[in-house]
Amino acid sequence: MAQLELGDLQGIVVRGYGSLPAARYLVLRIDDSVAARRWLREVEGMVTPGDRKPDDLSFHIAFTCGGLRALGLDEGTLATFSREFWEGMHAPHRARNILGDRDASAPVEWRWGGADAHVLLLLYARATDTLEALHRQVGETYAGVTEIQSLETYSFESSREHFGFNDGIAQPVIRGLSKSGPPENTLSPGEFILGYPNEYGKLPSAPRVARAQDPAELLPRVRWEEGEEEADLGRNGTYLVFRQLSQNVRAFWRFVDETTHLADGTSDHDARTRMAAKMVGRWPSGAPLTLCPNADDPGQSTRNDFGYRASDLFGDGCPVGAHIRRTNPRDALDGKPEESITVANRHRILRRGRPYGAPVSRTMDVDEILAFEQEHGEVGLHFICINADIGRQFEFIQHTWINNAKFGGLYSDADPIMGHHDKLQSSFTVQGAPVRMRITNLQRFVEVRGGAYFFLPGLRALRFIAGG
Repeated sequence: MAQLELGDLQGIVVRGYGSLPAARYLVLRIDDSVAARRWLREVEGMVTPGDRKPDDLSFHIAFTCGGLRALGLDEGTLATFSREFWEGMHAPHRARNILGDRDASAPVEWRWGGADAHVLLLLYARATDTLEALHRQVGETYAGVTEIQSLETYSFESSREHFGFNDGIAQPVIRGLSKSGPPENTLSPGEFILGYPNEYGKLPSAPRVARAQDPAELLPRVRWEEGEEEADLGRNGTYLVFRQLSQNVRAFWRFVDETTHLADGTSDHDARTRMAAKMVGRWPSGAPLTLCPNADDPGQSTRNDFGYRASDLFGDGCPVGAHIRRTNPRDALDGKPEESITVANRHRILRRGRPYGAPVSRTMDVDEILAFEQEHGEVGLHFICINADIGRQFEFIQHTWINNAKFGGLYSDADPIMGHHDKLQSSFTVQGAPVRMRITNLQRFVEVRGGAYFFLPGLRALRFIAGG
């Protein structure tokens, strides 16, 4: 196996920066290509490489297809990028038919992510004042670009998200990094980094440029099949998916509360928590229902070494349509368990997102959330994932698993947490003995407020994009 060139990777691929809780994401528009390339040459040295674990701050740069075009990359080079990246997340057929971004989540309703979203800057710091100083430092260098969005984040004391559940547990491990993991959760580098073999044993398709366009030989050389030798623009880069997801916390818990209330109309606290856990697939602590079907067990909060086939194939513990079971079916797909794991692992993503907005209840107390009557600022998740193949990984999960009403033999159930719900697919089925329960009239608890597909280049490629 080829050794990972960590010094040429942007560090966000290697680590999620849990030790840098303060984060901010800046979306820029390119106004002047010459000045913008000059600006990139000034700041590219600030980017944190993968072979250095930062102590206080970290900085990263990514580009949309429109951004690369605005920087001067020719159409022939842009055509070597993936079709998903080239067309963009906001393309009407992709948004509606693949991602389920309809109605209030349709791109025409987004705050950002259209034609003027060109560059994404990802800023991380150990403290808020350090983050502010980094933002000022970067802002003072701007030339040929305009900052059009500053996306704030919120740091929970524990790994929670706004619905109150422990998050970020089931991350895949990249083979070749120092961190070890179980074989069934350790994936080939090419699933997340261009230039290395993937789970199929092949190099993922990657962008490239003609040798004549790289006379200084900033980029490594590659030969694709029987073609001529070209300059590899993709090596040590990847695709970064960014979606700003607004979470309607009170609507979620109101729905769960009304679904489980007692005959006299009062809340059944245990049933409410159990139903919410059934929808997620884990208890609030993070303990998986498959291992803890009857009650939460904080001692199992970070367990990820489990499957469904041996003890929970039919969803008696974790429902077949639960969120975590859809996004990673593990060994529960058709066929032998090892075949299911192989197939599921070809659709994994590396998550790097952060929550935003102060929580409705800092204690995550559901009664307090339901009783809250004042206007509250928007809360949600800046969903960020890294994958080498947007179509096979992120979009497959979104289309074939999350929004598929017939996932796992179901009939009209989209993902109860993330799915698009309409009159034809607005139910959630809870398997059980002797009879199953079918919850109807689900609403959409998560709406898209913005997003784009970005190319996160390796450091040599970044230098090439900046003009050498």
